[in-house]
Amino acid sequence: MSATRLPGTPRLLRALNDRAALELLLERGPLTRARLGELTGLSKVTASQLVERLEERGLVARVGEQAGGRGPNAQLYAVRPGSAHVIGVDVGPDRVVAACADITGAVIGRVEQSTRDTDDPVGVVHNAVVQAAGSAQAQLSSVRRVVLGTPGLVDPGTGDITFAFNLPRWHRGLLAALREDLHTPVVFENDVNLAAVAEAQSGAAQGLSDFVLVWIGAGVGQAIMLGGRLHHGSSGAAGEIGYLPVPGVPIPRDVSRRAKPAFQRLVDAAAVCAVARENGFTADNATDAVRAAIEAGADGGPVLDELARRLALGVASTCVVLDPPLVVLAGEVGQAGGSALADRVQQEVADISLVRPRVVPTGLTEEPILRGALRTALDAVRDEVFGSTVG
Repeated sequence: MSATRLPGTPRLLRALNDRAALELLLERGPLTRARLGELTGLSKVTASQLVERLEERGLVARVGEQAGGRGPNAQLYAVRPGSAHVIGVDVGPDRVVAACADITGAVIGRVEQSTRDTDDPVGVVHNAVVQAAGSAQAQLSSVRRVVLGTPGLVDPGTGDITFAFNLPRWHRGLLAALREDLHTPVVFENDVNLAAVAEAQSGAAQGLSDFVLVWIGAGVGQAIMLGGRLHHGSSGAAGEIGYLPVPGVPIPRDVSRRAKPAFQRLVDAAAVCAVARENGFTADNATDAVRAAIEAGADGGPVLDELARRLALGVASTCVVLDPPLVVLAGEVGQAGGSALADRVQQEVADISLVRPRVVPTGLTEEPILRGALRTALDAVRDEVFGSTVG
């Protein structure tokens, strides 16, 4: 009979109440015990016990007073920022950027390093993480998670990098080496997936649980968000849209070689520059090429028309399978093209398929991969810290 009873229910309720209170403090800033009680629906006595519990565990602290009517001022409480830290890392072929945030989400440290003169990925990440924590004046022991955004495939089972053209020295076994070196949980995630996490948090996809993000830059990638979760696929290859076979473009037979895949040939930065040159625009990079075409008038004219036609092949192929309500164009080209490019892609997709997703440019202008890495780390650490508040 005892197996059917729920002796842990009061403990569970306390944990749920504590988590709700912590989330409210993060969202609304400093609050009094009475206000926390009102917002959580708890009695004054229960709310006071809750605050005392969180204060004892070092998760909240008194940060001031709120003047009232008669009687003493009420104490204001807030989440203690230094109760935990996270570090996000954006790893590219030429540089590594790392940022440290406290548990409130405030970014309090940031470093950037070149990777051109080293072939030691463990050393690169170690230095970036240590320096990011140092710039934030945070003890490395308080860093509860490090999330690294990298190009290529991440094995959903092991968490290791399995395939990354741009980072030939990054390989299986690196994850274990980093965890041993840093003595803290380390997680790899595809860089475009992290950009989608940031887009959902504070970009063009806020409030949506289903959307697709297409990244157009030096390479081409895609992130798929379904039910508010990233879809990785069985091997981690979901979203590798650059390998989409398209007509009229050579299709490599061995993807382990460095031959450029078919769809990527059509729409990556090199292709964008080529389209611009064919229409009389010469630029050092794809961003400048797209901007020059737009500045010339008619919202980019034939350059954006051709890019939209090419992009629509990949976008439509994805959307007739997933039927998402929204497609976000990100990366250097997606950002530079803005709504002029997005509107054209939306119309092209509607013309060649049965689906009509809304297509919009990214709502983020600065470091979306790094922001996504920090958000991913924060979500996990808050679950750990806030989910274990009852001793």
